[in-house]
Amino acid sequence: MKLRELADRLNCRLEGDGEVNIRRVAGIEHAGPGDLTFVANPKYNALLPQTRASAVILAPDAAARPSSAAVLRSDTPYLTFAHAVGLLTDASPPPRGIDRLSAIAADARLAGDVSIGAFVTIGAGASSGSRRVIYPNVVVGPGARVADDCVIHSQASIRERVVIGNRVVVQDGAVIGSDGFGFVKQADDTHLKIPQHADVVVEDDVEIGANTTIDRPAVGETRIRAGAKIDNLVQIAHGVTIGERTLLAGQVGIAGSTIVEDDVVMAGQVGVAGHLRIGKGVVATAQTGIPNSLEPGEFVSGYPAIANRDWLKASAIFRHLPALKNRVVELERRIAELEEKLAACRTPSDR
Repeated sequence: MKLRELADRLNCRLEGDGEVNIRRVAGIEHAGPGDLTFVANPKYNALLPQTRASAVILAPDAAARPSSAAVLRSDTPYLTFAHAVGLLTDASPPPRGIDRLSAIAADARLAGDVSIGAFVTIGAGASSGSRRVIYPNVVVGPGARVADDCVIHSQASIRERVVIGNRVVVQDGAVIGSDGFGFVKQADDTHLKIPQHADVVVEDDVEIGANTTIDRPAVGETRIRAGAKIDNLVQIAHGVTIGERTLLAGQVGIAGSTIVEDDVVMAGQVGVAGHLRIGKGVVATAQTGIPNSLEPGEFVSGYPAIANRDWLKASAIFRHLPALKNRVVELERRIAELEEKLAACRTPSDR
């Protein structure tokens, strides 16, 4: 694509040769001729003079600039980069239509403009909206409903009666609607499985990462609200509600019946106990353990989760704890010695 056309489509001001051909987007350290790169963080300004990219996305007030590359000026360089990747990447979906090696139930309802790859199985009574792309080896269970413009990647499993909204992306190996972990102890100490047959609903514009699991409950529903983005290897237990625009990074685990309100951010390996409420806008840093409900807007770290500012102060002391312990032991020894000497010096009248 010509840089001039790309600048128009990205709504950027072009500085430099608009006739250069752009093939892809690349990081500033690895970009070469034909590549578009970007700088959104000033710490990378030092790399601009050395970049071999043909063009760079920069903020309007960025003083640094490349020595020879053209510049696209954007108020939001990182967002513009994201749009550029979409324009310059070929997704290569399966061909339009239904592959002859797929297995589609006779009463499944499919829109005419779907793309369904080989070895896809769609169960009885399932329905599909328009422009849906299903890659090979996907299973869509009986009665499941998937709306318009969804993309479901290979090895994903959409279990029975799961409801998926518009423009949802499900990455490879994700399982939506798996049984919740529910058992009750019996008189003989064995565990009776509680049937998990209630609803799972994924609203519009959600992305679900690779090998993520979203469980169904015995009663009620598990619900992922609109615009939530879920990373790889995330576990969402039965009866959980995930709020709108929430971001869950890799290996987050949320136990059953917890409510996560809108705009929450949980970094990698955050763990949340069950039956809690995590308030709107809460941010939890990596490896935080949350055993109690949190008020809206809290910024927490550590286990058990405490205010991030307090955790930073505490973590700065951790490395000094062995030395502090040794110092306390030495001070206790010296105090004991002083007490012995003081006792020996007392006169009979003092006693």
